[in-house]
Amino acid sequence: MIEKSFAKINLGLNILNKRVDDYHNIDTIFLQLDFHDTIEFIPSKEFVITTKNAKISSGNNLVTKVYKFYKNNFNNPRGDFHITINKNIPIGGGLGGGSSNAACTLKSLNKLWELNLSKDELEKIAVNFGADVPFFIRGGAQRGTSIGESLDRLDLQFLRDKKVILIIPNFQISTQWAYSRVKKTLEVSDKDNNLQPLHSIKGLKLFENSFENVVLSAYPEIGKIKEKLLKSGAIYASLSGSGSTVYGIYDDEVASNVFDCNEFIYPSVQSFLKI
Repeated sequence: MIEKSFAKINLGLNILNKRVDDYHNIDTIFLQLDFHDTIEFIPSKEFVITTKNAKISSGNNLVTKVYKFYKNNFNNPRGDFHITINKNIPIGGGLGGGSSNAACTLKSLNKLWELNLSKDELEKIAVNFGADVPFFIRGGAQRGTSIGESLDRLDLQFLRDKKVILIIPNFQISTQWAYSRVKKTLEVSDKDNNLQPLHSIKGLKLFENSFENVVLSAYPEIGKIKEKLLKSGAIYASLSGSGSTVYGIYDDEVASNVFDCNEFIYPSVQSFLKI
């Protein structure tokens, strides 16, 4: 069995305050892309994991952790699998590749082992592997609050199949570092920091990513990429998560065709919103 493991982008990301458990409360909109990894599950005498196109520790990655969780917590998983992850989503790029792989494995093994867990149950399990893993159980367009695991489905049909261009710098930005930098300027207040409702594509311009100011100061190249995307016709451009990927959303196919990948020294990927 081969399954697709989709990437995501963050439309706006407000960091509201630090919690007593050292996590941060956030408010963001997750949007699924059709850009994806693939994960293959083949029956095997023992559990084996292989990764193509990326170097990932076989013993300390989320797919292995999901596999062991099922084996240790359910009585009926019978048989093992050779799992092959074919990576396209860059590691550490803010596109949720590892989290998506974990969610894809949760769903796939639930089916293969006939565990009959509902999506609600899978979401509750998923948060054990990362705050944005629950999003990938259903995908689409969802608003994430609390640490990102509290989800509400959104009807954003006006964004369906809009073209997205991803610029993927050849450097990673540590999420831990980015949060530590935001923490220095974060002020908890009673004002409404929540994202505004989104009713049309014109409203995209109201959405901001709290990480951008701190990331741009340390990585000015991010700002240059964003500016180029907007000049090429993107209706909206932003850092995804804490980066380092920068994306542009295009309102129509004609505008996106103006994009010239030769303007960038970094790889680019053209995708569509899958919501």
